[in-house]
Amino acid sequence: MQAHPILDPGIPLSAYRKVDLSVTNSRLGDALSGVSRCQAFLAAFLREENGQVAWGGYLEKRELYRDFKHFNPAGGQAREYHLGVDFWAGAGTGVYAPWDGTVHSWAHRTSPGDYGPVILFEHRLDNVTVYSLFGHLSMASLQGLYEGKPIRRGDLIGHLGSSGENGGYAPHLHFQLMYHLQDFRGDYPGVCTLSDLLFFSENCPDPIQMLRYF
Repeated sequence: MQAHPILDPGIPLSAYRKVDLSVTNSRLGDALSGVSRCQAFLAAFLREENGQVAWGGYLEKRELYRDFKHFNPAGGQAREYHLGVDFWAGAGTGVYAPWDGTVHSWAHRTSPGDYGPVILFEHRLDNVTVYSLFGHLSMASLQGLYEGKPIRRGDLIGHLGSSGENGGYAPHLHFQLMYHLQDFRGDYPGVCTLSDLLFFSENCPDPIQMLRYF
């Protein structure tokens, strides 16, 4: 069964447009170096494509993270391969549960470039346990949560955060799926190094294939 729309259901899926933010997109230039440039690029893209939501990014190699020390440890490999799908829309856009599930954990991750407010859910899909991560939410989205809290397909679970509360990005939802959490709570890597890509790509399936939107 197709999942419930992950953003405001008043925005039809026909208004979603796939955007390429990878290092291979020569049109980007310095569009990803800063919130205002990124927002301007996405707004122009949606005008050109006559869309309302830009989406994409699964396993994309991006330069978006190079400005954040969070992804570039001294002496270590850069984390630049994106493990989820981003849905870019305006701050305050409603975020909805695609499937039934329960709250697993949540956090407010405050390092620049991190998730900001993030919630993880546990689902049972086709007799397989799958965890979902919703990152870059508003602070208000964390109110009223408790471990094991049930959610139903189509429930409002929060709103997209502004750049001031979402880790320092243009407003968007980072949506990611995991089969195993390796003891993470209120967190899971959303970007990885090349050397870790095989492991994470096997543990983090393509969200679009699971959502069955397009």
